[in-house]
Order: sequence, then C-alpha cells, then structure tokens
Amino acid sequence: MINRILEKISEKWIFLIAVIALYLILFFVNFNLASQAFFQLIYLFQKIIPVFALVFAFMFFSNIFFEPKKILKFVGKGAGLKGWLISIIGGILSTGPIYMWYPLLSDLKEKGMRDCFIAAFLYNRAVKIPLLPMMIYYFGLPFTIVLSFYMILFSIINGIVVDKLVQMKLK
Repeated sequence: MINRILEKISEKWIFLIAVIALYLILFFVNFNLASQAFFQLIYLFQKIIPVFALVFAFMFFSNIFFEPKKILKFVGKGAGLKGWLISIIGGILSTGPIYMWYPLLSDLKEKGMRDCFIAAFLYNRAVKIPLLPMMIYYFGLPFTIVLSFYMILFSIINGIVVDKLVQMKLK
C-alpha cells in the first residue's frame, strides 16, 4: 500500500516531505537550532528572490522572443560549432550563483538543448573575466592563458563525455 503511494509521488515531493519531516523532528529535539535554521532560510530567501526574479524574467522573455526551433538550431541535435561557442561564451559571461542558472538550463533542455552544451556551459563558469587580471597578477600571463585554454578545452571534452554517458543511460 505504501509502495503504491510512493510510486505515485514524484521524487521531488518525497525529498521536500523528508526535509520538512527532518525540520519537524529538529523542532522538537532542539527548538533553538530549528528556529535559527528557519531564520537563516528566511535570510537566504531574501537574498536570492531578486536573482530568481531576474532569471525567471529572462526565461519569460526568452520564451517570448526565441522560438524552440531557433534554439534547437543553435544548441539542439545537429548543432555544431555554434552550439559549442554559445555554451562556452555563455558560461564564461554568466554571473551570479550557479544554482540560479539551473531553472533556465532546465527550460532550455526541455526545448531541446543537448546535454553536452549544458555541461560545457556549467564547466565554463569557472573561467571568470573579472578575475583574470588578479590571476595574471598572482600567476603570470602565460599560466593564465594556458589554464584558461585548458579549462575551455576540457569543457568540450567534459560535454562530450556527459553526452555519451547520458545516451548510454537512456539506452
């Protein structure tokens, strides 16, 4: 009976229910710690709500201005060099916390964005243009160029590997 109920509930809801249950247990075991965690959650929400609003606005306008066919042309099946360039440059130029990009990337994946481009985008978030001058100052220009080149190169390799592994899992 319980197994049938759990099969009908998605994993996301099970996770949410488990977290709420843990907080309720914590509430009864250590009220001070539970209230401190709750207020930290409220503080975190206050900080990320503006960024969430920005990402969702970007998603909203991308749904209005970009047709799925156009998106698929650049980052869907059959996309080549342009897809890699878009994902690499997009990852390098993206700002803010990484978890704020997940809803947008999920939306693009539903529209047909390939896993290799998502992986490359996420990998290239490590290359940050504003931090390059500091890296050059501490490590020198040759090191910075070589490291940045290899990070971009390995983002492509990582994307290919992720794509192959996901395809193997689906088979």
